[in-house]
Formats: sequence, structure tokens, C-alpha cells
Amino acid sequence: MNRKGFIAIREGDDLIRELLERWLGEAGYSVRSVGGESPRLVIADIPSPRDARSRIEALRAMYAAPILVLSGRFRRGVAGSAEAARRLGVRKVLPKPFTRKELLSAVDEMLEGAE
Repeated sequence: MNRKGFIAIREGDDLIRELLERWLGEAGYSVRSVGGESPRLVIADIPSPRDARSRIEALRAMYAAPILVLSGRFRRGVAGSAEAARRLGVRKVLPKPFTRKELLSAVDEMLEGAE
């Protein structure tokens, strides 16, 4: 594990998972799709708002780490993302599609708040 820590990724789309792994790896993070040890952050795709709470609860039971939610089903913009995060009980929701800069900014924000 490097100094920035290990990030767990729970993403069902292979292309998006590979992109996340590449961008995070290039930024100096150690990334795993699943892992036995506790990560510093979990990035999880939530494909449907309908089952979001149960998925987040399951992730919380598995990992003692903050969760960054990714989803194409939430509105873009600060207000929409903040409202979705509040409803789901997480600190941050990053709507898809997102840029490399948006992802890394969200990860940095999440990790700063976890320390």
C-alpha cells in the first residue's frame, strides 16, 4: 500500500472500472476491485436510486471507510449532488459522466475528511 492508501472500487461496468483504476493509479493511489483489508475509501456505483440505501448499508457492513457514490441516475450540479448525498447518508455523490479532474477532486475531498 502506498502513502495515499488503498481505494476499493465496486463498479459493475468493466470499462468504467478500468478507467477509474487507471486515473487513480496515475494519481498515486493503490486500487483494488475488492479487498480483504480495510480501504481508506470505497468508490461504488449505485445504478438505481431505488436500491441505493440497501447497497450502501451492505457496503458499510463490509468496509469501515467512507463511500463515494457514482451514479448516472442523479442530477448533475452541486445542488443535485448534495441533495442526493444527504438523502443517501453519504458525504458525496459524483454523477456520471464525470471527468478525471472531477473524480480526483472528489477522492481528495473524501480522503481529507476521513483523516
